[in-house]
Amino acid sequence: MSTANQLRSGKTHRDENFPVASWIIHPRHRALILAFYNFVRTADDIADHAELSEKDKLAWLDLFESELLGQGNSQPEAVNLRNALAQRSMPPRHAIDVLKAFRMDATKLCYETWDDVIDYCRYSAMPVGRFMLDVHGESQSTWAASDALCAGLQINNHLQDCAKDYRNLNRVYLPRDALAASGASAEMLGGDKATPALLQCLHALAARTEALLNEGRPLAAEIGDIRLGLEVAVIQMFADRIVALLKVRDPLSETVHLKPLQLLGYSVAGITVEMLRRSVRRRPMSTPAAGA
Repeated sequence: MSTANQLRSGKTHRDENFPVASWIIHPRHRALILAFYNFVRTADDIADHAELSEKDKLAWLDLFESELLGQGNSQPEAVNLRNALAQRSMPPRHAIDVLKAFRMDATKLCYETWDDVIDYCRYSAMPVGRFMLDVHGESQSTWAASDALCAGLQINNHLQDCAKDYRNLNRVYLPRDALAASGASAEMLGGDKATPALLQCLHALAARTEALLNEGRPLAAEIGDIRLGLEVAVIQMFADRIVALLKVRDPLSETVHLKPLQLLGYSVAGITVEMLRRSVRRRPMSTPAAGA
């Protein structure tokens, strides 16, 4: 096998829980964003590949990093991102950080505490938001809210896919201490339906995730680029609805994904709310009447 592209799962940016380089984003940014996505998506598929050994996964990820840094040209995803970043004089640091998370996926099957999961998100999710902000020339002061939103998105995904991750990869992102506190165990993820103890754990983790998403709520308002602000508002709307489902549903036996019509409706709602907010913020103050 000569290229990692042959290891792809078939998942594309259209299959994500959030828009990737959607029509909202200015066209001048889309090629770079898609190059970043394809690099990350391929590396993620390597880390999740059911037939690759841990050693082979790490070798592929090391190859991706070395070619991203200019040491070779055999992997199109790495070369394309390297060239796209060079055109904008941007460093590859966010992509390098994401590779750290995938190395964790290749070698680590469980997490002890919530803080351990957040540490994973520090590499798996937060660099993605920071990359988007850098692409649009936003201030690093936006990173705190972005980090919270991205971590929330990542944990939403962990909760949605908890049974699939356990069955297919023997990987558990639910913290061991949270499972123990509810009287649950990782083995319960193999069932067709969550036990009351597991459901209690899942709903408690969803509540903690909702708090994270609330920390990220100021992000859209902090962003100067109106298109990116609208995109973030849509992402926040999706994330809020998904976590609301996770707080009451059983992801082992019930659907916790948004349907196409729901995605469209929440997109329109997110754009409308953010446009109204920006309109009010920019409206000039009326001049007080004389003598008032």
